[in-house]
Order: sequence, then structure tokens, then C-alpha cells
Amino acid sequence: MNIILLSGGSGKRLWPLSNDIQSKQFIRLFKNDEDRYESMLQRVYRQITSVSDAGVTIATSQGQVSAIRNQLGDKVSVCIEPCRRDTFPAIALASEYLFDVKKVDREECIIVCPVDPYVDDSYYECVRSLEALVQEGRTNLTLMGIEPTYPSDKYGYIIPEEKAELSRVRSFKEKPDVATAREYLDQGALWNAGVFAFKLGYIIDKVREITGASGYEELREKYEHLNKISFDYAVVEKESSIQVVRYSGRWKDVGTWNMMTEVMADTSKGDVTLDETCENTQVINELGIPVLAMGCHNMVIAVSGDGILVSDKERSGYMKPYVEKIAGTAHFAEKSWGTYTVIDTEPQSMTVKIKLLAGNRMKYQSHKHRDEAWTVLSGEGRFIIDGEEISVKPGDNVGARAGVKHMIIADTDMTIIEVQIGENISRKDKIVYDQYGNGGVDI
Repeated sequence: MNIILLSGGSGKRLWPLSNDIQSKQFIRLFKNDEDRYESMLQRVYRQITSVSDAGVTIATSQGQVSAIRNQLGDKVSVCIEPCRRDTFPAIALASEYLFDVKKVDREECIIVCPVDPYVDDSYYECVRSLEALVQEGRTNLTLMGIEPTYPSDKYGYIIPEEKAELSRVRSFKEKPDVATAREYLDQGALWNAGVFAFKLGYIIDKVREITGASGYEELREKYEHLNKISFDYAVVEKESSIQVVRYSGRWKDVGTWNMMTEVMADTSKGDVTLDETCENTQVINELGIPVLAMGCHNMVIAVSGDGILVSDKERSGYMKPYVEKIAGTAHFAEKSWGTYTVIDTEPQSMTVKIKLLAGNRMKYQSHKHRDEAWTVLSGEGRFIIDGEEISVKPGDNVGARAGVKHMIIADTDMTIIEVQIGENISRKDKIVYDQYGNGGVDI
């Protein structure tokens, strides 16, 4: 059995902790058995590997790969989308990757799961049980539906033919109003959780029929021209041979702060003080300054370098259009090589804290429009400035004028303050050289 984990999307609904680079599945607000903070991605991956020995491939965009490597290591299998095209293209590419690159057999069971539900281990035990149903071959597709706990207007519905644990599917319904949702529940309807199971050969044939591409490389070449369409629309709702397994265990969609505060490990995280009159209020503070909350009821407060959110919990679910208007460049990024945090921006300067993990190095580069200066706070490494190697330790200062080639090599974990000075500071202002090879990371 192979599991495809869909890790996509940006971070508008969990702003300011999430952004276009740091999506919601990378925020560390849960805790593992060792009482250490972990992200949705880490929690889901840990749960899957604890109940199954299935192979796991993460389907994601290029912008998320570094964060995935940072949190899960280099051994996890990743299928990278050339651009974002919705769930059908993502599943199609990951399936071709398994078949063409990983050489997975056509008869192998493939299960697609989202990366961001909050569930207990029984959820993935149910996922594992889908393999036997797929191998029986009674239907082309097997889904897992969630037993609803209330008539929600936020989810699509699967209408089964009967209310049994396993049933053929009668129809699918879009997100209804609450009154219609109640009618669906009377029919034994299930929330569509986006869990799909099938034999690899089934989806490979579908992909080639729908896209006209034959093989992983050809599909990658055509990827940006594929229709933006969900797997439900492209495949599931057109399939007549389909069944659904009913799951009645714990399941929460933590796509908003209102839902996240119900399951996060602690009432507060970071330098936070709540007075005795606060009720049902959660505060997350990622800055090195104290936050004091007094008399807050049913609120969520989130503080990061990207901004500050102070919201009634229920109202927080409607923040996306406001965030789209105010959110700017991401001030924090977690990468495979370490972290990047913008400390201060001025019209002609930007100050950044870089944590570069041992064994990593930046690309050999120069800039046309800015000078750069670095102060080493901790760790040891080397700077290459126009071909000259300079060993550095805590307290050392190094600089490079515009046009000067430079790079950093971390011999141990390093923390560095970088100051960029110029009239036109931009991430695009970079010329990369291959004098020291094509390796290195973008900082």
C-alpha cells in the first residue's frame, strides 16, 4: 500500500502564523508523546507510520519542499508540482510518479489523504482497512466518509445507499444550507473528507485518458496547461462503481483559528500572560516580546513578524478577504537548511536573522543593487568573498559590496544577522555562479 499525502494551499485563514511560504500544516501547535511541539504535517506522518508500514509520498509545490525536509528529513518521498493546479492534477502527477519513477505495480493499493485533519490513530487504522476493500475489487473506487456531528454547511456530502458501515454510493452533494444538511443527515449522509482509495492501474488509465499524457515526464511538461479541477469533479463524481466506508471517530478540520484553538496543545504559547478574568481565550506569540491579555472572552490572539490578529473566535473564520488586502511579504520561512526571519525593514535597508544548519551553504552569488553585512552570533563557518575564504566565529563581522561574489558555509549550526542596504532590495536581485558547483541554498 502507498499513501499520497496532499500538502498544498497557502495560509490565509491561520494568518499571521501562516503565509504563502509557511502554510498551516507547518505550524507547531500540537505536542507529541515526548511533550515536544509538532506541526500538522509531523503529527499526520507520525500517526500514519505508527499504524502502517505503507509507503508515503507527499504531493506538494516547490515552495513547500524545503519546509517538509526541515520537519520530516531527507528520506521522505516528495512529488513536486511544477505549479498549483488543484487536486486532480496533483494526484495524477503523484500517481505517475509512483508508477513511472518508483516502479510501483499497477495492482498496488493507493490511498489519497489530506495532510491537515486533526484525528486520533483510529482514523489511520480505518485508512489502512481500505486496502483490503480495494484488493477485493468489488468497486473501482473506495472512499472514507466522516460521520457528521452536526448539519454543517461547510462540507460536501456523500449520500450512501444505506446506513451500513460499508455501502455503495448513491450520489454526491455540494455544500448545502443547514436545513438541507439536516435532510442529508436523515439519509445517513457522510462528510466528504477527501480520502480516496484505488488500484494504481485504475488511476493511471484515467490520467492518460483525461490528460492525453503518457508517463511522468510528459505529464510534468503538460502540467501548467492542465485544467484546474478537483479530483472529485474529474474522477469521483463520474465513477459509477464506488463505495464508502463510514468513519465515526474523532475528526476535525483545523482550517480556521476557531477550529485550531479547540485542538492546540496549550492555551498559550510563547511569552504570554493571561489574567484571571480571561475565558476561552488562546494566545500564540512568536515574537520575543511579552503579550498581556486581560478580560478576553472567546478570543484568539496570534502574534508573529507578519502581523497581529486579535479576533472573536467565531469571527476569525471570515478573515481571508481582509488578510488578502493587508498581508505582504512573508517575514518568516522554515527551510530544510534552517530558518529565515525578517527583523526590520526600512526604505533602504532590511535586517534578517538567519539560522543555517551545519553542513549547509548558500549559493555563490552577488547582487546588483545592494550591499550586505553579516554578524555571526553563534556557530562557526566560512565566508567566501570574491574567492577568498574567511573563517568566522561568534562576534565576527563580514561584508560584501554590490557586485561582489559571496557565500556562507556552515561548519556547525550558525546564527547570523544579515543587513541588506540599498535603494532596491528584492529577492530577485541575485546573480548565481557555479564556481563552487551548483549546490547551495537560496537565502
